[in-house]
Amino acid sequence: MQPIDDALIEAGKLVAWLRDPAQQRALEELADTIAFALTTGHRVLSCGNGGSLCDSMHFAEELSGRFRRDRRALPAQAIADAAHLTCVANDWSFEHVFARGVEAWGGAGDVLLVFTTSGNSPNIVAAAEAAKQLGLTVCGLLGRDGGRVRSLCDYTLIVPAATSDRIQEIHIKVVHLVIEMVERRLFPENYAAPGPTVSRV
Repeated sequence: MQPIDDALIEAGKLVAWLRDPAQQRALEELADTIAFALTTGHRVLSCGNGGSLCDSMHFAEELSGRFRRDRRALPAQAIADAAHLTCVANDWSFEHVFARGVEAWGGAGDVLLVFTTSGNSPNIVAAAEAAKQLGLTVCGLLGRDGGRVRSLCDYTLIVPAATSDRIQEIHIKVVHLVIEMVERRLFPENYAAPGPTVSRV
């Protein structure tokens, strides 16, 4: 039972860290940035590798689909299409898979949200560089010390954990918090009074 207890204690400490006012301000900045893009006719792209790709897809589908209550669909897209990824990896290299997606679907005023536990994935760095060149705002959910991509981000939340699993656990908590804050900004009527929030999953 000790490994389970140790893992939960460590996770609990990171949740407590997220409650710090500095981290809550970082969450507000992420939510404000995304909400502003969505209210001014722009879109949000997201990307990551492995579990971080799953997190980026989770983030996008909660916006384009449904979080708690019905509202209009929001233009969010994870760069995750298998045909796109394998085409670019085959014709150029895996390093370009996300940058090409940014070039294809991103534009000035849009937001790119990158997920990376190390901050050093070459394809994430390339995506952030492409986004900066095109005039996108780059937000990063990062880990450890933020890595190479940290300096390319306009806004970051960097989880100070040593392992990818703990970092990703906080990233998914951040995803849900940011989506709720975005909805509260764009659809305040959904939070004005208690009501059913039953998931259809």
